[in-house]
Amino acid sequence: MTASVSTRLLELSVKLITSAKKTVALTGAGISTPSGIPDFRSRSSGLWGKFDPLSVASLLSFRYQPEDFFNWVRPLVNNILSARPNPAHIALAELEDAGLLAGIITQNIDDLHRRAGSKRLYEIHGHLREATCISCYCRVATKNYLKNFADTGLIPHCEHCGGLLKPDVVLFGEQLPHDVVAEAMKLLEDCDLIIIAGSSLQVTPACTFPVKPLNAGARMVIINNDPTYLDERADVIFRDDVAEVLPRLVNDVLGNR
Repeated sequence: MTASVSTRLLELSVKLITSAKKTVALTGAGISTPSGIPDFRSRSSGLWGKFDPLSVASLLSFRYQPEDFFNWVRPLVNNILSARPNPAHIALAELEDAGLLAGIITQNIDDLHRRAGSKRLYEIHGHLREATCISCYCRVATKNYLKNFADTGLIPHCEHCGGLLKPDVVLFGEQLPHDVVAEAMKLLEDCDLIIIAGSSLQVTPACTFPVKPLNAGARMVIINNDPTYLDERADVIFRDDVAEVLPRLVNDVLGNR
């Protein structure tokens, strides 16, 4: 990020945030790659580089070939357990603490926003903090299961009935959690600024969430390495490391209060 472009874009973004009445952030995998968690699409480190998603991470394949899902997800669980919130996660938490961010809608399952201190958080693709038995539907906390699974690869089973425990993450072919999505859409009501951080806006339906606010006149800042289909509607676009841009942006915002 060159100094001249950086200054101009940062100053414009600061004005947008400080003048907004309600700002909402939408985050994707790119905000967590600086924490060591691979995204799903990059050829070098993407989680789909060696696997067909429909063969390992669909609801249908989970029911009939759960071993394939657990073999695929185990390295990701190890990454998540060892990851720490990076400056981008922390910057959004600070913006919320300052009363300048109404909440975060995230596609990520890694829990890093919550661990960074974000409070109003909508995890539309679920999370790993809980799992549900596919036989008796008992829901359990996973803190006693994840580390053992990451270390041994042993598939977790329900202590009540012996059924398979499915992490509370959304698989292909599975509906998003209705209540969470409803609350996320409610959060977007009347927002006049959307910050897209680390998302290429390729996954539905999350990629459509900004459209209604934009049509109602909301402004938008995009911080993402790759182009998005909404670039032409953005007020500011940073093609830079989100873990560099967000801390600088939030620092400037809080310094100008």
